[in-house]
Amino acid sequence: MFRCAPRLVAVLAAVPLTALGAEVTRIASSFEPDDPFGMFIDVSYLRDQLKGEIAREVHEGGEFIRERPELRYFMADNRLNFDIRIGLWQDVELKYSIPLVFAVNQDWAFAAGNDASNSTILNNCLQPDGRLLDPNCLSTRAGHSAIFAVPNSSFRGGIGNMHFGLSYAIFNERKDRSKPTWVVGLDYEAPTAELYDPTVQTAEDDRGQIGDRIHKYTFFTAFSKRLGVADPYFKLQYTAPARGPGWYSNCDALDRALNMSVPSNCHTGIWTREETGIRPPHKVGVLFGSEFNLHEGEAKHQRVALDLHTNAEYVSQGRYYNPLTDLLGKLLYTGDYLDVGGGIGITAQASEYLILRAVSTLLYGTERTLTDERIGKDVDGDGQVAIDDVAELNPNFDYRADMVSRRFRLKDAFTFRLELSATFAF
Repeated sequence: MFRCAPRLVAVLAAVPLTALGAEVTRIASSFEPDDPFGMFIDVSYLRDQLKGEIAREVHEGGEFIRERPELRYFMADNRLNFDIRIGLWQDVELKYSIPLVFAVNQDWAFAAGNDASNSTILNNCLQPDGRLLDPNCLSTRAGHSAIFAVPNSSFRGGIGNMHFGLSYAIFNERKDRSKPTWVVGLDYEAPTAELYDPTVQTAEDDRGQIGDRIHKYTFFTAFSKRLGVADPYFKLQYTAPARGPGWYSNCDALDRALNMSVPSNCHTGIWTREETGIRPPHKVGVLFGSEFNLHEGEAKHQRVALDLHTNAEYVSQGRYYNPLTDLLGKLLYTGDYLDVGGGIGITAQASEYLILRAVSTLLYGTERTLTDERIGKDVDGDGQVAIDDVAELNPNFDYRADMVSRRFRLKDAFTFRLELSATFAF
């Protein structure tokens, strides 16, 4: 690679400066002096696959707690995205998109060295409220019962949430080469997909729904500036969630509440539906990289560009759908984490009207707790949660999964993402 680097630099240096603006700052514009109407139609196939290890905290003498590998986790999300971008005015764009989710498949299997004989999941002696299933269970395994079955699978899919966006280019390098292209915008994800009910069993021929019923507002800003053959870019975004109509609470399924310690507390005292319901995470993401134009034919509007990028996204803690939701049948309080990684892409503009693009990205996710519900709240103001006071106990809490020394955590999480897209320009 290093021996080839000088040749690559020489090739790049010979490429003329023509097209301007990286893909991340592409914007539809209308009512221009030489172009009265601008529109893009994007069709893209996206595959996300996540692999990781689910470990569980266990006591190992005294107060020492270690993590024991329990499960291998795999998720594959295959979808087709349809985007329409229309120029409302000069450098003002309206965007509409909707995903068709072919399949979100999840699989859980025993981790290496783990099986039915030593799994703490299958050889469980506790009830959700902390009582023993049998007085002799800890010594003889009498009456033991699995928290959930292993191996296991889940199948979901359907029409995803609609997106609406508005973007504006404060500066446009195509019009003034002394300035970068600077785009600001708002993307709104509407809760239009049908509700994801984690208590409903799924099958490959009877897929569950995928809607979280959450409004999501993403504010972003992006920059790009052509420098010779390179077109470096930067994007920063923040997503603020808000509960939408029909959002889910674990207390909505009391007839199926098998993994709650005190389901009778639902809708009583401080344990309102708002208190026990979904708490979606906030997200902050950053992307930076550069396109390198390998070939440009200005007369025929042809271009080939190599894209190298790195990105990171922070996800805050919250109670929402996570990799154990379909096994435990409920929303789970999840710790915060960071996804970080990078990727490579290729853009080929075949003509003025067609752009093809392929991008692959690999992300590493930091370790996160998957079951971290708090045992309760201090109602009487004495500075502590009294476990003998039922009114203070959180109905979402499960002694088998949320108690310190029994919590589940996702480790060594790697996400591989592949996107293939075609853009039709008008």
